[in-house]
Amino acid sequence: MFKQITLASAVALAVLATPAMAADEYNVSSGLTAASAPLALHGVDTVAFINTGNRIQGAAKFTAVHDGVAYYFSTQENLDAFKAAPARYMPQNGGFCTFGVSVGKKFDGDPRWADVRNGKLYVFLSEAIFNAYQKDPEGAIAKADANWKTIRHTAATEL
Repeated sequence: MFKQITLASAVALAVLATPAMAADEYNVSSGLTAASAPLALHGVDTVAFINTGNRIQGAAKFTAVHDGVAYYFSTQENLDAFKAAPARYMPQNGGFCTFGVSVGKKFDGDPRWADVRNGKLYVFLSEAIFNAYQKDPEGAIAKADANWKTIRHTAATEL
């Protein structure tokens, strides 16, 4: 006989079966990469993005797993740079939308809408949100930095 599983119990089981980092500290794609970790930044090479401002899609053959999250790179050199200094290249606010974090929410950060400021990568939900951020980028970043300290370990569904 099959037991009916409610959405709430399915979510609870998924949380229990997921590594601790998946308490929404990082914005990742659903599913796992060949490296058995969820994919960050929609597979875009964060080193290339920060160093050149270009959104270059990474490749699975150049994968680094940091803190339980997979990052793809377009070259071995970029992979090596990330491995040498991951904190330098990781998207801010766990890869969640910076403007969303500035208002206490965790929305998808889409690298199509991004800004590199002071050597740090900030991603946004959409063009409209990115345009709103551009009206006061320093203010949004400051609010996001302050909020991230309190919401980092909170599931997106609880915000």
